[in-house]
Amino acid sequence: MDTSESSTAPEAEEAEPSPQDRPRHGWRRWAMDTRPLRRPAYRRLWSSTIVTAVGSQLTAVAVPKQIYDITGSSAWVGYASLAGLVPMVLFALWGGAVADTVDRRKLLLVTNSGIAVTSVLFWLQAVSGLDSVAVLMVLLATQQAFFGLNAPARNASIARLVPAGELAAANALGSTVMQTGLVAGPLLAGSLIPVIGLPELYLLDAVALCVTLWAVARLPALPPLASTTARRAGVREIAEGFRYISRHKVLLLSFLADVIAMVFGMPRALFPQLAAETYASYGEGLALGLLFAAIPIGAVLGGLFSGTFSRARRHGWMVIGAVVAWGAAIAGFGLSGGLWLAVVFLVCAGVADMVSMVFRGAILLSAATDEMRGRMQGVFTVVVAGGPRLADALHGTAGAAFGPRVAVAGGGLLVVVSMLGLAVAVPALRRYRV
Repeated sequence: MDTSESSTAPEAEEAEPSPQDRPRHGWRRWAMDTRPLRRPAYRRLWSSTIVTAVGSQLTAVAVPKQIYDITGSSAWVGYASLAGLVPMVLFALWGGAVADTVDRRKLLLVTNSGIAVTSVLFWLQAVSGLDSVAVLMVLLATQQAFFGLNAPARNASIARLVPAGELAAANALGSTVMQTGLVAGPLLAGSLIPVIGLPELYLLDAVALCVTLWAVARLPALPPLASTTARRAGVREIAEGFRYISRHKVLLLSFLADVIAMVFGMPRALFPQLAAETYASYGEGLALGLLFAAIPIGAVLGGLFSGTFSRARRHGWMVIGAVVAWGAAIAGFGLSGGLWLAVVFLVCAGVADMVSMVFRGAILLSAATDEMRGRMQGVFTVVVAGGPRLADALHGTAGAAFGPRVAVAGGGLLVVVSMLGLAVAVPALRRYRV
């Protein structure tokens, strides 16, 4: 490992003795790398994600649907999204600091319980016929605050559950499940609403969260390591997290790589216009559905074949290559006049996004010390959530000024140029390996 930009890899807790990696032959060389599932604690955490990845999407569909039914206004749907973003950002930063000072298992239990209670309250307001947008926005803000506290602790715990050599594979497993939820959850919600009604979607999410609570309760204790200095989780600790990032270039570059890819290259704000204009001959509804589904489908495919890349050791080069491939695929999408070719480019972009997620996540877990992992994951949560929203504003403005296809293609090319320029100017990411 490059000791100039990373710390000694931690040992996994409650891990079975790691068998020596044996060469995989035939199709197994390409299939998903499942080594982390040999670790009982990680297996429990991952298994809970399978259920909640779909369950959380039921609420993600139900809330905007209910708000639109009440108001008849898409603007209110957008305001609700903003109401959820602000507390998520604030509590993710604070939650990262908290995760570095307490037993992460206990923090997961508390925050998952809070999310579950909020889902029950969503259900109660729906079955009561309250029809209050204000109540919905307060509940959404509360739920996202609990999520902001939960995500850093959950992600930071992975490095304590699997050895350093399996971090990329663990991230691929987790990311694949989450991307599958992004595809299956909305489809399931759309099919269930006419059958069981909107309120029951909230209740199903609450039931799914009970599975998560059971899995988290069976994790080993994850207190701060003995070498960690006792401290409080306050503004000073949050600021120290940002100073830590500035002192470790590989961490800063991993964040910048995601910002470049998402802000310049995420064109989802232009999907409705492209479906209505460029691909209208295929049917606006079909085109819109395919455009939104293509990137998650590509990410799932990338995860299913993660055996092709999860054993790579040059994590920095994998991030650089993935972001450049993402930009090139987005540029190709912008230049595509036919719907099916456009979908192919977006699927390829999804594969590249999965590779980028896997290795950026592995870098954050391996290059940071355990006492800083929570804060690094807090910043990571903010970047992942905030980048696409900034992209919506940027692409919407550029699309109105230059046309959607020019805006998309230009954004993709800007990703390629910016990422290659960053890699040349700052060699720390190129040099990083495990």
